[in-house]
Amino acid sequence: MAYWLMKSEPNVFSFDDLVARGAKGEEWDGVRNYQSRNNMRAMALGDKVFFYHSNVGKEVVGIAEVCALAHPDSTTDDPRWECVDIRAVQPLPKPVTLDDCKAEPRLSGMVLVNNTRLSVQPVTEDEWQVVCEMAGL
Repeated sequence: MAYWLMKSEPNVFSFDDLVARGAKGEEWDGVRNYQSRNNMRAMALGDKVFFYHSNVGKEVVGIAEVCALAHPDSTTDDPRWECVDIRAVQPLPKPVTLDDCKAEPRLSGMVLVNNTRLSVQPVTEDEWQVVCEMAGL
Protein backbone atom coordinates (compact mmCIF):
# COMPACT_ATOMS: atom_id res chain seq x y z
CA MET A 1 0.00 0.00 0.00
CA ALA A 2 1.15 3.52 -0.81
CA TYR A 3 0.19 6.87 0.71
CA TRP A 4 -0.82 10.08 -1.02
CA LEU A 5 -2.15 13.59 -0.43
CA MET A 6 -4.82 15.13 -2.67
CA LYS A 7 -5.86 18.76 -2.53
CA SER A 8 -9.24 20.34 -3.11
CA GLU A 9 -10.61 23.78 -2.45
CA PRO A 10 -13.30 23.20 0.20
CA ASN A 11 -15.67 25.73 -1.38
CA VAL A 12 -15.51 23.67 -4.62
CA PHE A 13 -15.39 20.10 -3.24
CA SER A 14 -14.84 19.45 0.47
CA PHE A 15 -14.18 16.34 2.54
CA ASP A 16 -17.83 16.53 3.65
CA ASP A 17 -18.82 16.37 -0.04
CA LEU A 18 -16.72 13.22 -0.40
CA VAL A 19 -18.33 11.70 2.69
CA ALA A 20 -21.75 12.42 1.15
CA ARG A 21 -20.81 10.40 -1.97
CA GLY A 22 -20.71 7.25 0.18
CA ALA A 23 -19.03 3.99 -0.76
CA LYS A 24 -19.05 4.68 -4.50
CA GLY A 25 -16.73 7.64 -3.97
CA GLU A 26 -15.96 10.37 -6.45
CA GLU A 27 -13.89 10.78 -9.58
CA TRP A 28 -10.88 13.03 -8.87
CA ASP A 29 -11.34 14.94 -12.11
CA GLY A 30 -10.04 18.19 -13.51
CA VAL A 31 -6.35 17.66 -12.74
CA ARG A 32 -4.26 19.21 -15.52
CA ASN A 33 -0.74 18.71 -14.25
CA TYR A 34 1.38 15.87 -15.65
CA GLN A 35 3.14 15.09 -12.38
CA SER A 36 -0.18 14.87 -10.52
CA ARG A 37 -1.65 12.74 -13.31
CA ASN A 38 1.36 10.42 -13.19
CA ASN A 39 0.94 10.12 -9.42
CA MET A 40 -2.66 9.00 -9.97
CA ARG A 41 -1.52 6.48 -12.58
CA ALA A 42 0.78 5.00 -9.92
CA MET A 43 -2.03 4.51 -7.38
CA ALA A 44 -3.39 1.09 -6.44
CA LEU A 45 -6.77 0.10 -5.06
CA GLY A 46 -6.84 0.64 -1.32
CA ASP A 47 -3.99 3.18 -1.25
CA LYS A 48 -4.61 5.69 1.51
CA VAL A 49 -5.03 9.41 0.79
CA PHE A 50 -4.86 12.47 2.99
CA PHE A 51 -7.64 14.86 1.91
CA TYR A 52 -6.25 18.39 2.07
CA HIS A 53 -8.34 21.56 1.98
CA SER A 54 -6.32 24.06 -0.06
CA ASN A 55 -6.63 27.85 -0.22
CA VAL A 56 -9.27 27.95 2.55
CA GLY A 57 -7.95 26.29 5.69
CA LYS A 58 -4.76 24.82 4.21
CA GLU A 59 -5.08 21.68 6.30
CA VAL A 60 -5.31 17.90 6.14
CA VAL A 61 -8.87 17.17 7.24
CA GLY A 62 -9.57 13.53 6.42
CA ILE A 63 -8.48 10.15 5.14
CA ALA A 64 -9.75 8.64 1.92
CA GLU A 65 -8.82 5.60 -0.14
CA VAL A 66 -8.46 4.85 -3.83
CA CYS A 67 -11.53 2.91 -4.99
CA ALA A 68 -11.02 2.96 -8.79
CA LEU A 69 -7.78 2.88 -10.75
CA ALA A 70 -6.68 5.51 -13.25
CA HIS A 71 -9.16 5.97 -16.09
CA PRO A 72 -10.03 8.72 -18.59
CA ASP A 73 -11.12 11.96 -16.93
CA SER A 74 -14.80 12.44 -17.78
CA THR A 75 -14.46 16.23 -17.82
CA THR A 76 -12.37 16.28 -21.03
CA ASP A 77 -12.10 14.57 -24.39
CA ASP A 78 -8.31 14.93 -24.25
CA PRO A 79 -6.90 11.40 -23.80
CA ARG A 80 -3.83 12.70 -21.94
CA TRP A 81 -5.83 13.32 -18.77
CA GLU A 82 -6.72 10.52 -16.40
CA CYS A 83 -7.93 10.32 -12.83
CA VAL A 84 -8.76 7.88 -10.05
CA ASP A 85 -11.82 7.60 -7.84
CA ILE A 86 -11.54 7.99 -4.07
CA ARG A 87 -13.94 7.49 -1.19
CA ALA A 88 -13.94 8.84 2.36
CA VAL A 89 -12.61 6.65 5.16
CA GLN A 90 -12.70 9.01 8.15
CA PRO A 91 -12.31 12.63 9.18
CA LEU A 92 -9.28 13.52 11.26
CA PRO A 93 -10.03 14.20 14.95
CA LYS A 94 -7.86 17.33 14.67
CA PRO A 95 -7.03 18.89 11.29
CA VAL A 96 -3.31 19.28 10.60
CA THR A 97 -2.47 22.64 9.05
CA LEU A 98 0.27 23.45 6.57
CA ASP A 99 1.89 25.58 9.28
CA ASP A 100 1.81 22.56 11.64
CA CYS A 101 3.55 20.46 8.97
CA LYS A 102 6.17 23.14 8.32
CA ALA A 103 6.88 23.40 12.06
CA GLU A 104 7.39 19.64 12.50
CA PRO A 105 11.05 18.71 11.82
CA ARG A 106 10.10 15.12 10.94
CA LEU A 107 8.13 16.49 7.96
CA SER A 108 10.89 18.71 6.55
CA GLY A 109 11.19 16.50 3.45
CA MET A 110 7.45 16.16 2.82
CA VAL A 111 6.31 17.25 -0.63
CA LEU A 112 3.53 19.36 0.94
CA VAL A 113 6.15 21.38 2.83
CA ASN A 114 8.42 21.84 -0.18
CA ASN A 115 6.01 22.03 -3.15
CA THR A 116 2.73 23.44 -1.94
CA ARG A 117 1.33 23.75 -5.49
CA LEU A 118 1.29 20.04 -6.48
CA SER A 119 -2.32 18.85 -6.14
CA VAL A 120 -1.67 15.08 -6.03
CA GLN A 121 1.50 14.07 -4.22
CA PRO A 122 3.14 11.07 -2.60
CA VAL A 123 3.50 10.76 1.17
CA THR A 124 6.03 8.42 2.75
CA GLU A 125 4.93 5.90 5.37
CA ASP A 126 6.89 7.78 8.04
CA GLU A 127 5.25 11.09 7.04
CA TRP A 128 1.84 9.37 7.09
CA GLN A 129 2.45 8.19 10.66
CA VAL A 130 3.63 11.63 11.83
CA VAL A 131 0.58 13.43 10.37
CA CYS A 132 -1.74 10.81 11.87
CA GLU A 133 -0.04 11.31 15.25
CA MET A 134 -0.43 15.09 14.93
CA ALA A 135 -4.11 14.59 14.09
CA GLY A 136 -4.74 12.53 17.22
CA LEU A 137 -4.99 9.11 15.56
